[in-house]
Amino acid sequence: MIKPSIYISLLTSSMLAHAQLPLSVTSPDGQITVKLEKQQNQLVYSVNYGNQEFLQQSQLGLNTNLGDFSQSLKYKSHTTASVNESYKLHNAKVSEVNYTANSLKAQFENQEGRMLGVEFNVSDSDVAFRYQISGAETDTRIKVLAEYSAFNLPDNATTFISPQALPETGWMQTKPSYEEPYTFNEALGTPSANGVGYTFPALFKNSDKGWLLISETGVDSHYLGSKLSEGTKDGIYRISFPQAGENNGIGATYAAMAMPATTPWRTITLGASLKPIVESTVAFDLVKPLYQASQDYKMGRSTWSWIVWQDPSINYDDQI
Repeated sequence: MIKPSIYISLLTSSMLAHAQLPLSVTSPDGQITVKLEKQQNQLVYSVNYGNQEFLQQSQLGLNTNLGDFSQSLKYKSHTTASVNESYKLHNAKVSEVNYTANSLKAQFENQEGRMLGVEFNVSDSDVAFRYQISGAETDTRIKVLAEYSAFNLPDNATTFISPQALPETGWMQTKPSYEEPYTFNEALGTPSANGVGYTFPALFKNSDKGWLLISETGVDSHYLGSKLSEGTKDGIYRISFPQAGENNGIGATYAAMAMPATTPWRTITLGASLKPIVESTVAFDLVKPLYQASQDYKMGRSTWSWIVWQDPSINYDDQI
């Protein structure tokens, strides 16, 4: 992935402590609006597409070993900007990408005096958000014990989502993976097959109003891969961390990072049809290459017996 040109222009800035919520940011074409506000002492956001509600008020926030960032947050400041970024993709659905979006960055202070930044990027088909945590410390490690990011679907939405598998099950105890069966137009809040939530990406149909796909991007060694929790009857799904036993029991079930810390992006692709979801490049739009490959990699000779003979074929003689 090559990103040779980046243009970011500041639109407005509100750095005065007396400014009040709610805040909002709209996509360049004006179709998608994200609203950020407080409800019952919690920070929440909502997403509209046109005049249709696609996500109702949904909680934001984190719980960490350095304090709670989900309750009693005090608004401090915010900025808005436009983003225009061009880059190339190799071996993907398109080769040339021009990513345009509007961004909102809001700063809140918790009761321990540390800052939580909430950043939204809104393009014509995607909403993305992430958190930044900062404080007086510059060399302190922070543990993110829980992420409260929620997705509150309209009550008449339905699901097309894959249940998470239980840890250390399946072939060579390698699950969970993405290979479980999907729900088909199932009611919100229906218990999953294994009772431990759902795998990303997660597709929902908003009645006859359209579709939305929830996922994540920008996950690296500083954080952990997440999933969706079980849903409530009210259509609320939350970010859920791995279970003990995943990755063969290697690693913790929380994130640990140096301060200042930044979380991965949570992404929501939406539209009146599935077209924006099929065409979305949001998984690449929000991240930068971590390194430049030393050479071009080309496909060589390969074999795949599993597609014909399944698990018992994973042996030397069948490969020959």
